[in-house]
Amino acid sequence: MPVAESNSSQTDGPGEKGASRSAPTAFVERLRKIVGPENCLAREGELFAYECDGLTLEPRRPLAVLLPATTDEVAEIVRICREFEIDFVPRGAGTGLSGGAHATKDSVLIECSRMNRILEVDSEDRFAVVQPGVVNAELSTAVASLGLFFAPDPSSQQACTLGGNVAENSGGPHTLKYGTTTNHVLALEMVLPDGRIHCFGNRLGEGPGLDLVGAIVGSEGTLGVVTEITVRLTPIPLGVETMLAIFDDVVAACRAVGRIIRSGVVPAALEIVDKRTIEAVEASVYAAGLPKTAGAVLIAELDGNPVCMETEIRAIREACDAEGCQAIEIARDEEERKRFWRARKGAFGAMGRLAPDLYVHDAVVPRIHLPEILAKVGEICDRHRLKLANVFHAGDGNLHPNICFDRRDADELARVIAAGEEILEACTAVGGVITGEHGVGVEKRDFMHLVFGPHDLEPMYRLREVFNPDGACNPGKIIPTTRFCVESNPKARGYDEVPL
Repeated sequence: MPVAESNSSQTDGPGEKGASRSAPTAFVERLRKIVGPENCLAREGELFAYECDGLTLEPRRPLAVLLPATTDEVAEIVRICREFEIDFVPRGAGTGLSGGAHATKDSVLIECSRMNRILEVDSEDRFAVVQPGVVNAELSTAVASLGLFFAPDPSSQQACTLGGNVAENSGGPHTLKYGTTTNHVLALEMVLPDGRIHCFGNRLGEGPGLDLVGAIVGSEGTLGVVTEITVRLTPIPLGVETMLAIFDDVVAACRAVGRIIRSGVVPAALEIVDKRTIEAVEASVYAAGLPKTAGAVLIAELDGNPVCMETEIRAIREACDAEGCQAIEIARDEEERKRFWRARKGAFGAMGRLAPDLYVHDAVVPRIHLPEILAKVGEICDRHRLKLANVFHAGDGNLHPNICFDRRDADELARVIAAGEEILEACTAVGGVITGEHGVGVEKRDFMHLVFGPHDLEPMYRLREVFNPDGACNPGKIIPTTRFCVESNPKARGYDEVPL
């Protein structure tokens, strides 16, 4: 008999901790026949590791975790979930930072790590067809001999998967020049929330009608389960130059970034690491030999035709010198280039030395406001007595204030949440947005009103309802769940008030 206890209207919101029931025996047995007993996890000890993603706030244990290997298996799992009226949540490597892969109450996780094959590579037309469990960095390694790479490079690229990148529209340090994941996805195969399999887009990346691929990328698994991805590959640049500039403080480094952009140079990356992050990195396995006395370092990377780089390097030097840069180093070889980047890529891992938990924010502000917002973020965290470290994509104004804390301390946790809200309000007040690459998930869902009004949210609801009309697929994510029905509520038609 179908189980009627769980549907989207009963999804818990942030802070609600209703106890999950056990998965129905008949339901689990049906799932085991699809994926095999070893790929259907339902015992408490097996589920512990899946109760959250990279956001450790509000963990929730799923009813079960399924590890399919094929699109057909995913489709069968979805159909059985619908039969038993049980919600389901797509999940990648679990490196997300906004709770997008958190289980909701009485739901199962469809974990796609076993779907990890590169199905096709076309070096002439520069695309690859992959399953969602392919690790980001491994795709570039696989096609390097062809002179190609996959440009989006999240800091977690050694672990995160392409399915997760599609769900969150992930970016990374090189977003400044190459854009985010959506700029590199040509086509998608997806299991819809009713169990049907459908393909969107094509290998040309162009087609008539609505851009549904663009709508799916960044939808955080709320429209269906992506099972195959056709991505655009990019030629490896002929030359790369990586520079490390040392500053007295973060504000001076931010002003240098503004000067670089105003000079007309478009680096592949402009990344800033602050003093507290430097200290944590240098005390960890990611140590890169950065000066512990530095207030901040700026990593500037150029790529392209080597003929152009001499002029661009000079422009970056002049911009940094104008803001009181202590010193500038240029990587002499690939090994030194990797050393520079080790400090940036290993920063989040190194933060574990500062506290048991880490809350990584992801707001974006116009570059001109970086200095004042960083000062404001520092003031907010000082006032709430919190440890703050900054490491961020300065080139596109994508801030990542890292708040180190211990969630076992209820008072400190409350201060972390309050500070996070103030940070988002400060960023949006200067024309920024609440997320750049981490997504909304449950973390920022109730702050959507800071950027979007009811006229903006209504089309988002309608799009989701076309794909996922009863909300069984990753319910409760992204869009605030309380809304007036515009069709039936006269007051709502005028948008006199919206309960967000």
